[in-house]
Amino acid sequence: MKHVIRELALAVMILAATLSASAQERISVVVIDGYPARALWVQEMTNFFIPEVDRRLAETGNFVMDWQESYGGTIVKPRGVLEGVQLGLGDIGIVTTIFHSSKLPSQGIASVMPFVAADARAVAQTVDSIARDFPTMRNEFLAQNQIYLATAVVLDSYQVFTTRAVQGLDDLQGLKIAGAGLNLRYLEGIPGAAGVRGNLTDFYNMLQTGLVDAAILWPEAAATFRISEVAPYMLRVDLGAVNSKAITVNADYWAALPAEVQDVLKAVAIDYRDRVADIAMERAAQAEQAYVAAGGTIIEISEEDRTAWAAAMPNIAQDWARVLNENNAPGTEMLEAYLSKLASLGYVGVRDWSLP
Repeated sequence: MKHVIRELALAVMILAATLSASAQERISVVVIDGYPARALWVQEMTNFFIPEVDRRLAETGNFVMDWQESYGGTIVKPRGVLEGVQLGLGDIGIVTTIFHSSKLPSQGIASVMPFVAADARAVAQTVDSIARDFPTMRNEFLAQNQIYLATAVVLDSYQVFTTRAVQGLDDLQGLKIAGAGLNLRYLEGIPGAAGVRGNLTDFYNMLQTGLVDAAILWPEAAATFRISEVAPYMLRVDLGAVNSKAITVNADYWAALPAEVQDVLKAVAIDYRDRVADIAMERAAQAEQAYVAAGGTIIEISEEDRTAWAAAMPNIAQDWARVLNENNAPGTEMLEAYLSKLASLGYVGVRDWSLP
């Protein structure tokens, strides 16, 4: 009799486990980025975002995600993530927004206001706040068949890395300087300086071959991509942190997701935003130390030169707002709200970009 009872109990346990497993819905998801797995934001997609989604879904046990991660050009190049998500080549993407100023103009909000905040956390939270206050940002992604989840700020501040020592603003005159997107406009106030478009994966070769004399990037990326080998001088100018990434989901894929999964993805995207910004700030000092240890030299620009550089630029913030205004978007209101939100956090720039 005891043997029969044990057999029945075992059968009941197996049946319960089978029913539980059959009740779980498995959802396939492809995550894409053109940058390699060693990039900070890609690492944290693998190490934090995906495990955290799995952990939260496991609390109810209703859904299990079958993840496929495709990075480093496997499906798309760095500039191709926006289109890749739009076409459904990936379900979730890390879009590098600075490559798409015509399709995602409002995403340039931090880039057009340099010399304001060299803090990834403040900029990430502020840009995300703008995205939630103003539908314009979300609608730009919707027009590309994707749902905006969150901003990612992966850099503490843009600096200038050079192949030869420069001491200040005058030494940048006449140089060919690599950049990506709107940060090339920072050079318009420097006589003779020429911006050369590229992306992070190109900068090493551009500097090594002499195609450019300098590059605008940030210390963590300089350490990751061994920039000290080809540009052993960093001019600390603190151009500021900018939003350059966004987590998005293909709109058709999103519409088919259960509400529970949508809610988890939205919540984890915000946590990912804050985690990446925290790590960016933590790694900044470490990266500078690594840059120096690898043979690099850091040169501080004077506060007078920072102010002079900002004053010499055209007011690219007003240009940005004007274009949005002309397209029936609240560019001026977004500009003023962005500066106001940063000021409330204690960040006021060396130039007031809200003034014409």
